[in-house]
Amino acid sequence: MAADFALARTYTERLELRAAALDQNVGELSGGNQQMVVSAKWLATRPKVIILDELTKGIDVGSKADVHAFMAELAAEGLSAIMVSSEIPEILGMSDRVIVMRKGRIAAEFDRDGLTPEKLVRAAAGHEESAA
Repeated sequence: MAADFALARTYTERLELRAAALDQNVGELSGGNQQMVVSAKWLATRPKVIILDELTKGIDVGSKADVHAFMAELAAEGLSAIMVSSEIPEILGMSDRVIVMRKGRIAAEFDRDGLTPEKLVRAAAGHEESAA
């Protein structure tokens, strides 16, 4: 049990989780903090690759910035992340490479350099096939 609390404390501090106590019921936390608890549980397994599907959807701007900073820290440590997002600023700010999917298929692939919101929207709408 002590090891569990030590691990919880590590991720609580690292993710800047806002909870009254480590044993607080997750259902009593804000939506953003609930997202962080889920993320901490995944990360505690020490994965090499993580898939983040709309991880920041519905959380406040401050929590979103914290999540983005933590994702960048994990990437710097060697963790690969596949991020699924419908938010263009998040895609542009967090991605090294962008794959646009349309109708279940890859519609376009872009490197970070030179990617603009306009290119991304055109690819998603079917007006640009590839630019990698």
